[in-house]
Amino acid sequence: MTSAEAASPSLTVVRALLALGVVFVLLATTGWTTIRHRPAPGPSLEAAFADWARDRINQRPLPGPGSPSRTVAAYFAGLGPAHAAALAERHPLVVGNLNGAPVGLRYRANRITLGRALAVERGRVDDLRLSAEGRHEARRRFDRFTSLLRPGRQILAFDPTGTGRAAEVLGDLERARRVSVIVPGVDTNLLTFQKTHGRYGAPVGMAEALYAAERRAAPDERFAVIAWADYTAPVGVGVDAVTGRLAQGGAVRLVGLTEALPGTARVALFCHSYGSVLCGLAAPRLPARVTDLTVAGSPGMRVERAAELATPARVWAMRDPDDWIADVPHVELGGIGHGADPVAPEFGARLLSARGALGHSGYFEPGTESLGNFAAIGVGAYRNLVCARADSACHDGISGAEGH
Repeated sequence: MTSAEAASPSLTVVRALLALGVVFVLLATTGWTTIRHRPAPGPSLEAAFADWARDRINQRPLPGPGSPSRTVAAYFAGLGPAHAAALAERHPLVVGNLNGAPVGLRYRANRITLGRALAVERGRVDDLRLSAEGRHEARRRFDRFTSLLRPGRQILAFDPTGTGRAAEVLGDLERARRVSVIVPGVDTNLLTFQKTHGRYGAPVGMAEALYAAERRAAPDERFAVIAWADYTAPVGVGVDAVTGRLAQGGAVRLVGLTEALPGTARVALFCHSYGSVLCGLAAPRLPARVTDLTVAGSPGMRVERAAELATPARVWAMRDPDDWIADVPHVELGGIGHGADPVAPEFGARLLSARGALGHSGYFEPGTESLGNFAAIGVGAYRNLVCARADSACHDGISGAEGH
């Protein structure tokens, strides 16, 4: 930059605005497709909270939904199994999404809510008062809820309101020594929570691939993987995708999840695309049990340096050479854009290989070095990591094979 350019703030602003304009063009012609959603009928979470607030057990009020998870956990610990089961029956939408409630009780409550939501969609599938599009949407939701109700599925969070939110656990969360949490990006909702085509680009497929890879990497380790789609994600191309508004709300929910996980398990976050924006905003508030924060295909974390994340967790980053996100300008101005590129050397993240990922949605594909690296972080086998460059810089400062 010349001295004249450095002395001209207006020139810098113009360049930034031009770069941000490119964002929308690139997104419109690459991977963030627009999906139209219509709010679907169903139970209101606000109404469920209101019913919960009016309820009493032994003349005592129930803990407020905003109570710290430790307060909720202490309440249920002193409640007894019969009263706890009764609460899940009366207030399944609240209990199923209540941080601090026993994990098994949340699974049970969410099956109740799923059953009720399924009944609603069953009535809408053939309702001729709806448009053909509305009936098609009802069929898709019916099929999704049927799948989530299959025996053995462990639904940790479920809210069918609007486009919906969900989280699913693979493994024994209550006994796990390590927990991996997958934080997905744009266009994440109940209908895209799992996919047949593009399976490993959807949260459930990502979690299944990571869980299998972790089992191969450490067959004797006790771990769990969470497919976490429990936030309102941006829908397609638009302002929400290039601002942090929805990521701010999601960050609050992610911090709540990590604080409420049972036991003392170490936690690793795997944040894809817009999910890395959310993880960046959550980072300063994450509990100490979160030891690793990994981003893949990131548009930015709303900071200029990894040190600004203000977290003791190790920060990892990767990007496949064919990922279109590399062409998105890594700038932030007036709340638009997500800041510096996490794979830029000056950002300060530990850079990992993503060989084999083949684009923006392929980081969790079986057989890729990206998935192998995720699994190594998830089980603490840091010696097995493949760095982005030929040297072993990404291993620096980690003592021992398990990084203890």
